[in-house]
Amino acid sequence: MTYCVVITTCESEAAAKAIAEHLVAQHLAACVQLIPIQSVYRWQGEVCREPEVQLLIKTRTDLFEAVEAAIQTLHSYEVPEIIALPILQGSGSYLDWLQAETQAADA
Repeated sequence: MTYCVVITTCESEAAAKAIAEHLVAQHLAACVQLIPIQSVYRWQGEVCREPEVQLLIKTRTDLFEAVEAAIQTLHSYEVPEIIALPILQGSGSYLDWLQAETQAADA
């Protein structure tokens, strides 16, 4: 089994919590951390500076497409950031927990 951290950002804490709670409730993620950040990015030819909330979503690699689809459905951005970074190593007990918490998605 392989695991990853999916990263996305939201415009508000409320929007981030809604996505996080949906992913955990549906067993698409074992854990989602919400972190307030400041983003600087180019959008439609202009440099933008905005406060955002970053979500670090811990999940199984084989669930990425379902996580991506859920984020796309719930997200307010036209083009939300949705990227996955592999978890190359982790403590056995943590990865066992991650596996167990996302197991219901197999049903």
